[in-house]
Amino acid sequence: MDIVDPQRNQGILTVGAHFNGTVVHADKLHNQLFSLPEEATEFTFTAVGNPAELAERTAAWFEAILVRPLVRCEWQHTGHTYAVRYEFADTGRGLIESFNDALAPRRLRNRLAAEGIVRGRGRINRAHLGEPDLIASVRGDHLGQ
Repeated sequence: MDIVDPQRNQGILTVGAHFNGTVVHADKLHNQLFSLPEEATEFTFTAVGNPAELAERTAAWFEAILVRPLVRCEWQHTGHTYAVRYEFADTGRGLIESFNDALAPRRLRNRLAAEGIVRGRGRINRAHLGEPDLIASVRGDHLGQ
């Protein structure tokens, strides 16, 4: 199952289950290979039983992920979004994020450089950005957080 932001056409999370006849192993999956991660994540689920029981338990696992409220946080400067972070509204747990140096305010770039904040692959820790300029609901009700 892919969870996407339909407004941005952005894939956010891929989860799935592998079934061998008596055991289900489910977790966050690689979004192209659909392989399970080497180390379990917070999404991990394992169950043993007959196929009917496992189908029901796995469906409940998928549902538990789907009902969690998901938001898109955006940081903006001069009418452009320079940082985006998708997170679960109930926990603040981040899923994916991006940071565009060219669009970020010069003052912020200078501060991050002076503090030695490393921004690899377009990512940066939310704590270094301050509060977002916009929080948009992607899935569920984030107002009741």
